[in-house]
Amino acid sequence: MNDFSFYSPTRCVFGRGACDRTGEEVAAEGFRRALIVYGGGSVVRTGTLDRVKRSLDQAGIGYVELGGVRPNPEVELVRKGIELARAEAVDVVLPVGGGSAIDCAKAIALGVRYDGDVWDFFAKRAVPADRLPVAVVLTIPASGSEASNSCVINNDAQQLKCGINTDLNRPVLAILDPELTFTLPPYQTAAGVTDMISHVMERFFSGEPAVPVTDNIACGLIRAAIDAAPRVMDDPRDYDARANLMWVGTLAHNGLAGCGLGIPGKRDGDWTCHGLEHELSALDPAITHGAGLAVIFPSWMRFVWREHPERFLEFGRQVFGIEPVDPELDDLSDIDEEITPERAVHDAVEATIDELQDFFVSLGMPRTLGELGIAEEDIEKLMPGLAINRGERFGSFKELTLDDAREIYRSAL
Repeated sequence: MNDFSFYSPTRCVFGRGACDRTGEEVAAEGFRRALIVYGGGSVVRTGTLDRVKRSLDQAGIGYVELGGVRPNPEVELVRKGIELARAEAVDVVLPVGGGSAIDCAKAIALGVRYDGDVWDFFAKRAVPADRLPVAVVLTIPASGSEASNSCVINNDAQQLKCGINTDLNRPVLAILDPELTFTLPPYQTAAGVTDMISHVMERFFSGEPAVPVTDNIACGLIRAAIDAAPRVMDDPRDYDARANLMWVGTLAHNGLAGCGLGIPGKRDGDWTCHGLEHELSALDPAITHGAGLAVIFPSWMRFVWREHPERFLEFGRQVFGIEPVDPELDDLSDIDEEITPERAVHDAVEATIDELQDFFVSLGMPRTLGELGIAEEDIEKLMPGLAINRGERFGSFKELTLDDAREIYRSAL
């Protein structure tokens, strides 16, 4: 087990009706004036935004609003939010929504306390030293941004999607009300499940040796998501299934699933698949992050698994109950060819990857990049951003080059 530092300061308020206690909980943190950040679609239609504002009114919390956050939030709205937060002297940023609203709010919170342009942080020209606190009302379990140190923002003018990881990004409060997720469309639910599972896998496949405690946590989270996802597809108002997905999403990205698996001083995981996907949604912001991951992750797995097959065997065993055949114990009389130990490992790993991809597809996720509108001629358009964000060589499970990235993209078409 490698050395690690685990820090998770977010206070989670979880359960039925938690949304209606937002004002009470925000006041308990000592805040008096909030900038509410939201997309403007479902949180308005479902009445969630009105419930939050009503609870703030009842608690005597003043507020101003910034709506219009899109999926894959763009830096221009962040800049607008910074100006509004300063002008209105807010003391907390309160996103109501999913990862896009939360990341927009986090970027605003960083920018308010910085004299330069907020994009400096994402371009790695500056390091944040302070921020406004962020409190979250979560409506879409997916990104885990409600308790993570991550924030990802698009810059359309530069056709870039860049992230920053700092503990300053961790919200002080997260309101987690599973009933808010009853009205989520199936595609959004499925993309969220894919994203949360991917957060765990990025850490599990770090390239570092096994850590049994953390591996059991990680694989248990994935099994819980795989169990709950079909249930919410069949019955969107299944509270227990929705609640389990919401809690998995939070735990998948607060750092718990990576303890002991990171290289000290570096991030706790590989994160190549997230890097590869970010270039897709930088090229086309309409691509849902989880949908892109559903395609990229299996393609990456097939490319790299031989580097550390033991990690894939452990993943297959714990998550899907798949193990290599043993010629000395298993009845192989119906198989004509000889099964060598190497072939047994190959077949078990490939079956594991197939099982994972088939699960994503069963939820309605795409199998190929073509389904997302990405063609072979688009691959070169992805390379400049990937080089900026990841460098010429990247990856901890297996070090990759930009040519390797091209091959992974092509195999996913």
